[in-house]
Amino acid sequence: MILPSLAPVPRIVVLASLIALGGFLSGQVTSVPETPATQRIALANAALAEVGVTTSYDPAYVKLSYPGGDVPLDRGVCTDVVIRALRHMGVDLQVLVHEDKKKSPDAYPREWGNLPPDANIDHRRVPNLMVYFQRAGKQLPLTRVESDYLPGDIVVWRLPSGPLHIGMASNRFAPGTNRPLMVHNIGEGAQCEDVLFAFTLIGHYRWFK
Repeated sequence: MILPSLAPVPRIVVLASLIALGGFLSGQVTSVPETPATQRIALANAALAEVGVTTSYDPAYVKLSYPGGDVPLDRGVCTDVVIRALRHMGVDLQVLVHEDKKKSPDAYPREWGNLPPDANIDHRRVPNLMVYFQRAGKQLPLTRVESDYLPGDIVVWRLPSGPLHIGMASNRFAPGTNRPLMVHNIGEGAQCEDVLFAFTLIGHYRWFK
């Protein structure tokens, strides 16, 4: 009996199969599944990496490149902590806020006057980020339950003197608690401190759900 001839297997498929088999036989894990939980940890680590790098608070208006614009890494404001951490995860708030504000300008605060969208500064203002996060479906309830705040969560406070302030939950915790330490820049550069409930909470957001 003559057996039918088989089509040749492409060389690239053979090589890929051998590589995969080699990894399996050697017990190697080629990748870790990406989940919202792992993304939140990576986001929190990106915020922590800013501590000791951003060492000053500088609110000066700066003309930025677009997209991906930033001020020098040794300086910034509270929003830059969040912007830089999310950008490390491939999320560019400069672009997202700018494009959303162009599309729906009336949704955003006008406390700086009736100005057109400005990609140099709009994403660096806390009220604008609050509007964008809410519109993007990232908002969560405000509670006083420590465990409701996960690594990578974004929190907005109102300071006793009136201004708004923003920070990000780390994956480090106050000793003996489930209360995450917060990465924020309130005047002396990026710091990791136990301030989650130190000020009045007015916003809670989670990017990776």
